[in-house]
Amino acid sequence: MKKISNHDRRKARVRYALKMKSGNRLRLSVNRSEKNIYAQIIDDKKGVTLVAASSKNAEITAKGSTVAAATQVGKLVAERALAAGIKEVVFDRSGYLYHGRIKAIAEAAREAGLSF
Repeated sequence: MKKISNHDRRKARVRYALKMKSGNRLRLSVNRSEKNIYAQIIDDKKGVTLVAASSKNAEITAKGSTVAAATQVGKLVAERALAAGIKEVVFDRSGYLYHGRIKAIAEAAREAGLSF
């Protein structure tokens, strides 16, 4: 029997709640590692990533996994989404606490024009 980590349980619980409440909205999914932070907008019905940004992108000046880099990633993913015609998404925090880098991405994306 395979043991499921607590993070994976939280992640599944958050995704299930989003699926029930979101309707037809696209999902802004966030992933963080020790060195970088990633954000992507996903169409779950088609199984396709429409827009993506990470702290590895050349446009991001604050490198690494800092709150400043997360803020820039949030702005960049929102700008790319608006350019692709996406205005409304649902925020998937992937089981992470809404704090620090995750909160920075969400607030920067809201300020740049995405609504969720």
